[in-house]
Amino acid sequence: MSTQNQEMRLVEHLGELRRRLIWVAIIFIVAFIGGFAYAEPVVRYFKKDAGIQWHVFGIADGLRVYMQFSFVIALIITLPFILYHLWRFISPGLRPHERKAAGIFIAPAFLLFLTGLAVGYYLVFPMIITFMIKFSKTLGVVETFGLAQYFGFMFNIVIPLALLFELPIVVMFLTRLRILNPMRMKKMRGYSYLALVIVASLISPPDFVSHLSVFLPLVILYEISVLISRFIYRKQLREDAAWEQEFYGEKEEDAVLHVDRE
Repeated sequence: MSTQNQEMRLVEHLGELRRRLIWVAIIFIVAFIGGFAYAEPVVRYFKKDAGIQWHVFGIADGLRVYMQFSFVIALIITLPFILYHLWRFISPGLRPHERKAAGIFIAPAFLLFLTGLAVGYYLVFPMIITFMIKFSKTLGVVETFGLAQYFGFMFNIVIPLALLFELPIVVMFLTRLRILNPMRMKKMRGYSYLALVIVASLISPPDFVSHLSVFLPLVILYEISVLISRFIYRKQLREDAAWEQEFYGEKEEDAVLHVDRE
């Protein structure tokens, strides 16, 4: 009987996941269509902001750029809905206070994604373009910028960086679920820094200054994530100590000392 109940619960969870994925897909498709309709003024804004003469090397390059911008616009619009449905899907398995805390993550996660886009476009991407232009001039070649190639290169840098800006939220959420804690993050610091070095080298020009300029913000994000994890973990320890005091009569002074030692 218990096995049947587990199978029924699994089927219900899969059904709920399917419904939420369908809603997210519908929102994304509608946002994609709307983004395609408004892609032209957005492309013109970026063209004016870049101040570069672009060229088209293929018949479908213009359409490809429209599709790229439509995808990014749809992603920005759909992200809050993705976070909301993710929260609603996992919330039944959380405690009431954890469910409330997880819901609070939606707005900061969206704002961090937008911040990552802004940092990527206004800080990292111009630095990379400047380096590439200077490097081309040293070879004595004429710069000809392809429309699709330019924006494809830009999105390959900006989108991954924006996703990396979600690191504090991911760490906060995993700490709330007791999967991560500050001790584990400190033990993994060396491996994490190595991963950040690899990421920075992949999305920046091949010179030390550029690598360092991208690596330092990622390190700051990681260390902020450690502090957030520590704050949440200490709060969890206090909640556990209060629960133990209520049900087992543990002395509050001993619990607080245990928390402070952590």
